[in-house]
Amino acid sequence: MSQEIRDKLAKNISKYRTKKNLKREELSLLLGFDNSYISKLEKSRINITIDKLEKIAKHLEVDCYLLLK
Repeated sequence: MSQEIRDKLAKNISKYRTKKNLKREELSLLLGFDNSYISKLEKSRINITIDKLEKIAKHLEVDCYLLLK
């Protein structure tokens, strides 16, 4: 995954999480992910699998493509 795509993903996860009034900790608990994983995603430090992307999108109630747009 390119840095540009990671940056877009990070920005959009943070944006949609904030719109739902969720803290990182709350989202990580809902997803069953470690809090540091969400933090690293929102800081563009790690790649993500399609399965995890889909799970995040579902909990944020958006389509996957919106997280990459």
